[in-house]
Amino acid sequence: MKHRINRSVRFGVLPAAIAFALAPTAAFAQDAGAEGSQPTELDRIEVTGSRIKRADIETSQPIFTLSRQEIQKQGVTSVADVLQRISSNGAALNTTFNNGGDGSAGISLRNLGEGRTLVLVNGRRWTTTLGGSVDLNTIPAAIIERVEVLKDGASTIYGSDAIAGVVNIITRSNFDGAEAGAYLGEFDKGDGFRQAYDFTIGTSTDRSNVVLGASYVKEEHVMAGDRSISAGGPPFYAGQSGTGVPGSFVDPVDEERYVLDANGNPVPYDSVVNGYNTAPDNYLLTPQERTSLFAQATYDITDKVSFRTEMLYNERISEQLLAAMPVTGFRLAANSYYNPTNPDGFYGGSVGGGARELIGVNRRYTESGGRSFNQNVKTWHFFGGLNGFFEVGERAFDWDVGYRYDRTDQNDLTYGLFNVANLRNAYGPSFRDADGVIRCGTPGNVIAGCVPLNPLGPDGSITPEALAYASFTAHDSSSVTSKGYTANISGDIVELPGGMLSFAAGYEYRSESGQFEPDAFIAAGLSTGNGSLPTAGSYSLDEFYVELAVPVLADVPFAKLLDFSIASRYSDYSNFGDTLNSKFGFRWKPFDELLVRGNWSEGFRAPTINNLYAGDADSYESYLDPCSSDSPLRANPQVAARCTAEGVPADFVQPGDGSSRQTLEPFTWTSNEALQPETSTTRTLGMVYSPGWLEGFDISLDWWKVEIENSISRPQAQFILDKCYAGSAGEQAIYCALFSRDPNYPGDPYIITEMDMPLLNLASYEVEGWDMTVNYRLPETAFGRFAITWDTSYTSNWSTKATVDSEAEQRQGLYLPSDPYWRIKSNLFLDWTMGDFGATWGVRYRSGIDEDCPFTGEDAQQYCSDPDRRIATGPAPRNHMGAVAYHDVQFRYNTPWNGTVSVGANNVFDKDPPLSLTANYNQFDPQYDVPGRFMYVQYRQRF
Repeated sequence: MKHRINRSVRFGVLPAAIAFALAPTAAFAQDAGAEGSQPTELDRIEVTGSRIKRADIETSQPIFTLSRQEIQKQGVTSVADVLQRISSNGAALNTTFNNGGDGSAGISLRNLGEGRTLVLVNGRRWTTTLGGSVDLNTIPAAIIERVEVLKDGASTIYGSDAIAGVVNIITRSNFDGAEAGAYLGEFDKGDGFRQAYDFTIGTSTDRSNVVLGASYVKEEHVMAGDRSISAGGPPFYAGQSGTGVPGSFVDPVDEERYVLDANGNPVPYDSVVNGYNTAPDNYLLTPQERTSLFAQATYDITDKVSFRTEMLYNERISEQLLAAMPVTGFRLAANSYYNPTNPDGFYGGSVGGGARELIGVNRRYTESGGRSFNQNVKTWHFFGGLNGFFEVGERAFDWDVGYRYDRTDQNDLTYGLFNVANLRNAYGPSFRDADGVIRCGTPGNVIAGCVPLNPLGPDGSITPEALAYASFTAHDSSSVTSKGYTANISGDIVELPGGMLSFAAGYEYRSESGQFEPDAFIAAGLSTGNGSLPTAGSYSLDEFYVELAVPVLADVPFAKLLDFSIASRYSDYSNFGDTLNSKFGFRWKPFDELLVRGNWSEGFRAPTINNLYAGDADSYESYLDPCSSDSPLRANPQVAARCTAEGVPADFVQPGDGSSRQTLEPFTWTSNEALQPETSTTRTLGMVYSPGWLEGFDISLDWWKVEIENSISRPQAQFILDKCYAGSAGEQAIYCALFSRDPNYPGDPYIITEMDMPLLNLASYEVEGWDMTVNYRLPETAFGRFAITWDTSYTSNWSTKATVDSEAEQRQGLYLPSDPYWRIKSNLFLDWTMGDFGATWGVRYRSGIDEDCPFTGEDAQQYCSDPDRRIATGPAPRNHMGAVAYHDVQFRYNTPWNGTVSVGANNVFDKDPPLSLTANYNQFDPQYDVPGRFMYVQYRQRF
């Protein structure tokens, strides 16, 4: 048997064999040469989910594979865009996240969160954020040869985070020649322009290969105001805010809110202000620019020892844009020049009764041009190692050792924030001096450099000098460093009735460290934006694993193949201690055409640096107060009784508009150094059928179930409130202690002003469903060659418990803001080739989902599909969001000069996403496509 991996097999035959197969169903064929010739000797490769090298790419675990050609047929510029479309992915961060996004994009298999999906590059861990997730935008699509998605737990093979599954991105290697590509695309509405360029060159000798690559991607923005669904208009006015221009104030005499008319006279706020529409000021699709350099090389030192190295540099520049900062809750001094009760001031005492301090002064400073959040993220990756094989008697063993270094540095600039200390000065006493200049302070006690503000003036009344004094630019920085050493060995031990007993074993050392340094003003709590304290921490670990492949039977009746796989991994962490995780799997072929497979595996997810060491951070949370008179929960007698006991009046109305209102005061996110790892159990059972009577056809069907305990979770504001007011007595004791109300809050008494939102090992999950993949490559016809791929995931159960004693919350088929739980995700692709021409037509289907209706009474009847729904605790109206099917098409032509021209369109029929009553922003969820038909052209030239 040969033991060195033949490059032509590993990087030529394999991608071709799986180009249209989304499950590992095709075995390597034998040589079909002249009669009497010997079967082709097959090299052994390492398949995702196992460290044992083998010639058979079928495993006991379901694997979804995307080739380079399939990625290019989807007409996108990021590998994240491809992976977020696959049927087994749930809700993950992407560039449609503006408020709450940071330019990164991830993957969340089974909707279990980005941190529970392990991302590898060439079988090795990739750099993560402080929160433990991988930004797929750090991996340029131009360097990818194929992507393998293991839809099973794999902590025994790869360690922490491999709970929901593993994404293994295989880069181009052993490339000889040169290739260049260009891509241009734009929405049919004339925005969202994208361009991408890449160049790859490689050269080989008998002993070495070097591949160099560079890529550049620029994606421009789309404004929320440029799409009707997100423009903030009717029917729900989702972009409306109660804070706008002109500014408003609460008069302490009658405790009513007013604005000033054009003559400076007070007018009741509600009579003239309908809200400020923030939507036109926001990005709907955020822009970014990515530049990448990549190098990979191999060198055969001897016939049995090779050296391999790879290096990558990636820079991302991205931005999010929000409406101008709303400055709320400040007080305007009685002797401020701009206080309308001051007879010596700008308004000449138009609000009578004598000079007095105004409370609850709110204004949106539109003159600042909005809040712009900018990221510059630089990622470095290096790997260097040796691999080879040696022989002991008649047995041969593969081995490898390596060192990996990853580092990410991020620098953030935020424009449009305000300095609280300077705002207080600008809102404080002020006067007109003898030169007619408005000064801060009092005569004889002028505050140097201060420029007074007029928060009650109309749009444009704030001077650039006043803005310069009151605002500031925040500078934040963070970095993450990951280093690791690995050593692995594998080979055959002894021959059993079904074949050779094989093993793999290894050791890994890894260290993770990171830090976040917020701007000094933000750390000191002097910003009108979210406050945050510094983060710094590190941990290290040692791991050992062993894996066995045990062939039991082969080529006997009802068992063409029967084997088992067994693995175990011991992990010792410097922070929480050790953990042991094991796995058992089997493969059984009762006959050649049918493979039955199954797995049972344990898994874990270690706490991240942010989980353990993140500094306290402010967060403006969206929620609907159960004590608000317009909340459906207030009709529950239990809720009403508790609200009354807290002194909340029956006519209390939470300030703001819409279904999910944002708190006026920031809540606090906290970390926890005492966190323990999450633990999981994953089960799969399935089959692959490849009938000999239908050549080119195969179907796979797999049942899966994931159970997670001790989950690290941060109870959200709405959850905390719902459990406090409508939960059991035990839940009330836990969650009611996390927040407090202020009965004397200026202008809005009894609002919730403080809430701690800690990380705890409290939650658990149970997720179950089915995956099905059908592939059919039809025989050649006079009309060309057709291939069909249909990949579907069905979630039969997705439930979670906030605590061990809590009732399970069923989420399958439901929508939570930015977190849809589709029962069915399905992708159907039809591919056609004929000579130099080709075309692909795809359909991406998402089933309908239900959301809680935020309205009551007539509004519920008007806007909710099931307004009369009731549960045991009272009214619980719901709204149904319909199913969506996106159609994509691409046409290709291979030129005589070895080039390929492709033109295509995604969302050909301009399908809008379903309108949501509870989406945080834009009236639709960011997991759906941005509205509009996206058209593109791409060209690839090979030399």
